[in-house]
Amino acid sequence: MSVRLKAIPDWCGAHLSERQYHVLLAFIVGVLSALAATVMKWLIETISHLLTGGLDVTVSNWRYLVFPVIGIALSALFIRYIVRDDIGHGVTKILYAISRRQGHIKSHNTWSSIVASALTIGFGGSVGAESPIALTGSAIGSDVGRRFGMDHRATMILIGCGASAAVAAIFKAPIAGLVFTLEVLMVDLTMASLLPLLVASITATCVTYAISGGGAMFHFETALTFEVHDVLSVALLGIVCGLVSLYFTRTMSRFEQFFTRLPSMWARILTGGIILAALIYLFPSLYGEGYNTVELLLNGRAEEVLNNSLFYGRTGFLIPYLGLILVVKVFAATATNGGGGCGGTFAPSLFLGCIAGYVFSTLWNGYFPSFNAPETVFALLGMAGVMSGVFHAPLTGVFLIAELTGGYTLFMPLMIVSVASYLTIVAFEPHSIYAQRLARRGELLTHHKDNAILTLMSLDAVIDKRQPLLTRDMPMAHMVQVISRGTEYMFPVVNAGGALVGIININNLRHLMYRTELYRLYTVENLMEQPVAVLRTGDTMRSVMDAFDNTEATKLPVLDAEGRFVGFVSKNTLYASYRKMMRDFSEE
Repeated sequence: MSVRLKAIPDWCGAHLSERQYHVLLAFIVGVLSALAATVMKWLIETISHLLTGGLDVTVSNWRYLVFPVIGIALSALFIRYIVRDDIGHGVTKILYAISRRQGHIKSHNTWSSIVASALTIGFGGSVGAESPIALTGSAIGSDVGRRFGMDHRATMILIGCGASAAVAAIFKAPIAGLVFTLEVLMVDLTMASLLPLLVASITATCVTYAISGGGAMFHFETALTFEVHDVLSVALLGIVCGLVSLYFTRTMSRFEQFFTRLPSMWARILTGGIILAALIYLFPSLYGEGYNTVELLLNGRAEEVLNNSLFYGRTGFLIPYLGLILVVKVFAATATNGGGGCGGTFAPSLFLGCIAGYVFSTLWNGYFPSFNAPETVFALLGMAGVMSGVFHAPLTGVFLIAELTGGYTLFMPLMIVSVASYLTIVAFEPHSIYAQRLARRGELLTHHKDNAILTLMSLDAVIDKRQPLLTRDMPMAHMVQVISRGTEYMFPVVNAGGALVGIININNLRHLMYRTELYRLYTVENLMEQPVAVLRTGDTMRSVMDAFDNTEATKLPVLDAEGRFVGFVSKNTLYASYRKMMRDFSEE
């Protein structure tokens, strides 16, 4: 079988053009990603139905205190002892693979996220399956690229194809899958990438239609005609959604740090489980992805949101109840992942947006009854607003909500609320919830081509580590013998521990080099000088470039975290590498 598989690239290379070959692989990735998304969704629904099917909706249930803890524990143990790798923050891992790992995603991600997220969400974890399935699709794309001998650029496209296909499959939204890859994963839109992404998204959606039918994910009907006087209320909703997104993003980031400081896996499981179980017991709507609540609000059955809760039947408490959910959802989602579960923020953002839109419209209608804002419509618009803000992806928000609900007649208000939300959050947070972790480390690939090239470059790849080492007490005669055997003009001076204490620059010593009578009088310590700047192995390529520009140096030493000398970086080598990568990056 392996021999036959290795023969496929040879046959394709002989009979297909490069573009046709990429389209064929995108089709394969689309089919596999759709099947993976279908399996994940079926597992989640099956586990959830087995655990909660038939519960009495008129009372709260003790099972909500138990199931989430079990789910987090099972997921954490599965990841710790079977996967033995971190599979959380799926989209962040895709971004990291694109920017720093040359498109390599470990093969276990083609299945591990499916199992872990099914355990987490099926048992009630308050997160979504979309980020894990996007990682699964990207891992499928990476694996296909590796098995079929694709180069770095083609593998990047296949990773994008996998993510597009996975999102398209799980939402039945091909355009949203494509736009998500362009906006969130920041894969550049060229003719070389557009066609494979389209093929993968359409293929995945068709496979999902064939398996589960062609209906939209949420049933939604409206006869609303958008008027000019509705712009104010829709724009204000967008601003509110932007602020909700900001609260969600910042609170999640800080609450995640709380879990990272806990001393052990069991401490995280226990803490996350207790927090999640308590919140779900008080607010059963937090159980699982929350799409049941979304369906109720979109179809005018909001009073059913109170089912299984302590507030069952008390419709007067509906708006305060929903307002409290807006506040605590971020803690439930973070406790799920921080405790050891596996899930993403797609579903939480849609859930929060739907509630925010419903609450906003209810309050708006109470104060401005003459400017009616239908609750179901604004719940739909809120979904687009919060998604646009959390992901910094207004186009994804517009197309995803339109495709999820079939609400194509609301394109204008969807665009207004999405743009207003995006503009609100970018005034405070320059990066999305996915990109924040990488942006802080300077490892985020963006659409800015110069920054993208610097992100893709590796400092280690341009370090020259071949120079002989000099010591401070080395006589000048010995120094001359050492440097005469090389072709460089700059040499490091180190102490016994390998730490850099200075440099020898031959260009500044030429007037002494030929005076042999001085060889016995001087040591390296008398002749060395301090470098104008030093680089660190953890520096970003942007800071490396800035160091050369600010000092006008032609060569700079690189030190590790302990101050030990690693090697020199030449400005000529650095810029040659930059030009080569820019040329490769710009080619179709």
